[in-house]
Amino acid sequence: MPLANLDTDVAWWAHAARQLESLTSPDQTACQAARARQENLTKPPGALGKLEDLACWLAGWQQSEAPQLEAVEALVFAGNHGVTMQGVSPYPSTVTAQMVENFKAGGAAICQLCDAYGIDLSVVPLDLENPTVDISEAPAMSEEECAAAIARGAGAVNAACDLLVLGEMGIGNTTAAAALCCAVLGGEASDWTGPGTGLDALGVARKAEVVARAVDLHMPFCHEPFEALRRLGGREIAAIAGAIMEARSRHIPVLLDGFVCTAAALVPESTRPGALDHCLAGHLSAEPGHGRLLAALGLDPLVDLSMRLGEGTGAAVAYAVLQGAVATHNGMSTFVAAGVDNKA
Repeated sequence: MPLANLDTDVAWWAHAARQLESLTSPDQTACQAARARQENLTKPPGALGKLEDLACWLAGWQQSEAPQLEAVEALVFAGNHGVTMQGVSPYPSTVTAQMVENFKAGGAAICQLCDAYGIDLSVVPLDLENPTVDISEAPAMSEEECAAAIARGAGAVNAACDLLVLGEMGIGNTTAAAALCCAVLGGEASDWTGPGTGLDALGVARKAEVVARAVDLHMPFCHEPFEALRRLGGREIAAIAGAIMEARSRHIPVLLDGFVCTAAALVPESTRPGALDHCLAGHLSAEPGHGRLLAALGLDPLVDLSMRLGEGTGAAVAYAVLQGAVATHNGMSTFVAAGVDNKA
C-alpha cells in the first residue's frame, strides 16, 4: 500500500482509494471449467446447491479449475478505542491486550476453531498502549495513523495463502463500527447500535447516544468513506480494510467475520462498488446492525448460529462449509470415471 509518505497536495484518502482503481477479476476460464466439472459429477445438476457455487467462486479467484484450501490463514487485528471512556462497554479496555495474550497462549475460541479446521492463526496488535481518540470528541486517528493501520493490515497478508479469514478484537469497537455504518449508510444511530459484549437495554441506549453524538460531530467532514473510517473507526478496522484490498490485488478469496469486520469491508465497497467480489460473509452475527449491513452490501451469510463473539470465530466456522465445497468438487467422480449412467 503506497501510503507511508502522504503527498500533502492530495487528500490522504485518495492514496488509499488508488488501491481500488484497478480491481483484479476472477478467472472466467477457471470458473467455466469448474462449472463444467460440477455438471459431470455423479449427482443431479445443482443437487449440492450453494456448495457448487462456492466451489466455482473459489476456482475463479484462485484461477484454477480445482481450488485448494491447503494454506488458509486467519488474521485477527486488535486495537483499543478511546470511546470506551464513555461507558459503551461493560469491559475495560485493558481486556484487549489481555485477550491478545490469550490468543497467543491458545486459550481463545478462535484458537480452538483454527486448530479444529487446520487454519493458521496470526494475531496483530495495533498500538494497544495508544488508544484512538474518543470519537464523540474528535477524530479517532490522524491521517498518518489511519494510513499506517491500513498499510499494516495490507502487509500482514500472506501472499501464498489460498484463503484469508479475517477477525478482530477491541473493546469498544462495535461502537466505532456502528458510527462508521451510520455515517456511510445513513439511518439512526439506534439502527446500528447493539449490546456488543453484553450491555443491557439502558446501556445500549446510552451507547446509541454516544454513536449519534459522534456521527453528528464528524458527518460534515465524511465526504469519503476513508475519511469516515479515519474519524469514526479504529486501527483494527482500518487494518481489516487494508487486508481486504491487499487480498483483492493478489486474487486471494476472503471470509469476513461479524459486524465489526463487515463494517471495515464497507469502506472499500463504498469507495468502489465491486471491491468485495472476492469476499464472502462467513456468518450472520447476533449484533443487530450486522444483518442490516450485510443487506446493504448484498452479502449472503454462509451460516447463522447466533454468534456475536468476534475474533473471526463465525468466519472460521463458515470455513467448514468451504471445505465441504472443495472436497466434493475435487473428490467426487464424474459419471464417466465411475461408470455411472448420466441422464439421457
